[in-house]
Amino acid sequence: MDLNSDLGEGFGRWSLGDDEALLDVITSANVACGFHAGDPSIMRRVTAAAAERGVAIGAQVSYPDVGGFGRRFIDIDPDELIDVVTYQIGALDTFARRAGSRVAYVKPHGALYNAVVHHEAQAAAVVDAVRPWGIPLLGLPDSVVARLAGAAGVPAVAEAFADRAYRADGSLVPRSEPGAVIHDVEEVSARSVRMAVDGKVVAIDGTEVVVRAVSLCVHGDTPGAVHLARAVRAALDAAGVALSSFTTG
Repeated sequence: MDLNSDLGEGFGRWSLGDDEALLDVITSANVACGFHAGDPSIMRRVTAAAAERGVAIGAQVSYPDVGGFGRRFIDIDPDELIDVVTYQIGALDTFARRAGSRVAYVKPHGALYNAVVHHEAQAAAVVDAVRPWGIPLLGLPDSVVARLAGAAGVPAVAEAFADRAYRADGSLVPRSEPGAVIHDVEEVSARSVRMAVDGKVVAIDGTEVVVRAVSLCVHGDTPGAVHLARAVRAALDAAGVALSSFTTG
């Protein structure tokens, strides 16, 4: 199982999360590329720290929405979205290569992540932007973007969320609804082990949902994120779940 987290989500003098501490826990880092958060100096520092630890670097691409932290849907023209995603991957890859690494995968962020679960045009645009790079696309299983990626020859890597509530259909409960983010460390750890070992999770309505994932996300921008990530990793280790980035096979 891969363990990923969102990093580099500060901006200028404003910081968010403890990137250094999380890099000692996770196996893949979804690095903000400046369109919802992050800036060139943060991108340089995070990619260098990830490369030093052997953590895989992923481009966390977003709508151009710094003011809304990328959590607002934008009805963007698909051709513009291709340009926006291409720009972000290229920018981060430059810093990653300077650090002796590379961008090894792409993961959409926030509202874009949720949109491409069902939005055909935007999902196709994201796939078109990723395809020339020959790298995997990380996202929800059984989504439109996963289907289109597979058809285009782009590896679609299935992801699950340790600290997010699920609906009965396998989609995430929107952050605007109560209970969307789970903060209890023991609950998150237990859910993580069950998803990794049994491939199942209990949805917010009590139904059991099948989760076919090879990467597990622990958010880096929630209170106590480092403690939570360490607890999840310890629980997975105790359950005998081997952790490594999906990009290393």
